[in-house]
Amino acid sequence: MATTTPFFLITLLFSFSFLTSVTFSRTTPTTTTSPLDVTSALVRVTQILDILNGHSDFQPFAQETIQQSSLDSSSFSFSFPLHSRELLNKTQHKDYKSLLQARLDRDLTRVNSLVTKLQRALKKEEVKSADNQVLTQGGKLSAPLVSGESQGSGEYFTRIGVGSPAEQFYMVIDTGSDVNWIQCEPCVDCYDQSDPIFDPSSSSSYESVSCESRQCDQLEVSACSRDRCLYEVTYGDGSFTVGTLMTETLSFGKSGYVEKVAMGCGHDNEGLFTAAAGLLGLGGGSLSLPEQLKATSFSYCLVDRDSNKSGTLELNSPVPSDSVTTTLSKSSKTNTFYYIGLTGFAVGGHPVQIAESTFELDKSGNGGIIVDCGTAVSRLEIEAYYALRDAFRSQTGNLKSTRPYALFDTCYDLSGLSTVKVPTVSFIFYGGKYFDLPAENYLIPVDSDGTFCFAFAPTNSSPQIIGNVQQQGMRVTFDLSNERVGFASYKC
Repeated sequence: MATTTPFFLITLLFSFSFLTSVTFSRTTPTTTTSPLDVTSALVRVTQILDILNGHSDFQPFAQETIQQSSLDSSSFSFSFPLHSRELLNKTQHKDYKSLLQARLDRDLTRVNSLVTKLQRALKKEEVKSADNQVLTQGGKLSAPLVSGESQGSGEYFTRIGVGSPAEQFYMVIDTGSDVNWIQCEPCVDCYDQSDPIFDPSSSSSYESVSCESRQCDQLEVSACSRDRCLYEVTYGDGSFTVGTLMTETLSFGKSGYVEKVAMGCGHDNEGLFTAAAGLLGLGGGSLSLPEQLKATSFSYCLVDRDSNKSGTLELNSPVPSDSVTTTLSKSSKTNTFYYIGLTGFAVGGHPVQIAESTFELDKSGNGGIIVDCGTAVSRLEIEAYYALRDAFRSQTGNLKSTRPYALFDTCYDLSGLSTVKVPTVSFIFYGGKYFDLPAENYLIPVDSDGTFCFAFAPTNSSPQIIGNVQQQGMRVTFDLSNERVGFASYKC
């Protein structure tokens, strides 16, 4: 014992020192100003328009070799690429303003959808007896015929294999959803997608889920037909997917495959995620992909939406050692959303005068701020937004202001400039920890001429949201086992 005790103590002290450096680092901002590369941003604007308008033969993913080995759910880890939605759904746009307006329209719908979902959770008992109850006689599911073409939940997608033998499909990822699903034959009504629609009869690993199963019981809305569990997922704009709950084998490229993943086999799907085949739910609910795979963590790195490069989605990956971390929690009313311990912002190294309680989640399930990969522009409580915006404006008197655009009320004419220095915007997390955002994560182009706008927006609804514009180019890690979230710069 005498020979091992000193080594144990040294190891323990080293471990504590390392964890302390990771968890409590950066209690001051690293910079007060950040460079904005105007030229590079406008080059990306041109490139994305060329791709969308068919002036480039860029293809996001080629067919990938599937690794024929099963992943052990207790120890597996894997990574697969992510792209922004425009590279899959190549809708032509006459100019960048047209593209941006389409994004902002989707974004508003997305935010409304999350707000609606939260309000439903807060009034769950009322919803069960309300008019949007979808169970009908005979154990069938029906849904309102409302167009969902404006639904904006699918901002990033990946490519995975479904079934045995595996067929590869483009799938949207979504931290604001729990149920995984894919469009299935026979289709009652399916929207257009890039790949052939999945045919469960061609897969030897397809199994329908019984009505008495744990997975069926975990659905928010379900019914039973011939001992098959039927499901429906509806979204805030009236879009929906309806079908049979199944278990299938999912293949993750060169990482291997996982068997018996519960997901919806959607036979009637209205307006969602045009071009993609379905959705991978990364939320905190029991049917989400991380929860089903018993993942201890997952992380992603979201590339600039104007970039033709890819980021990655990783499961069971460690928190990068240089991450700034804070608390990760869920509401008592819904497990889906990931609430984080944010206390405020700094601009140019100076804390903005915002009450810490502004971002707290109360016991009733209201308030708080979530991290969401499907929302683009971060939404802040009105007074918090004004305080942040005014602090930024006060330190940009050297820049030429120009008229507002859409939901952005703070814009600048940077035409003719190659690089400018702007005040650094930083998150402040519990414990006074700072995380500095790169300038391109809060000052974004809105046209091809050099107009850039401050990319935050006000909201009078819960929840507040950290969107993907503020997350782009960084590794965001959801450490589920330790209830922490980490932010690390330039980890794509």
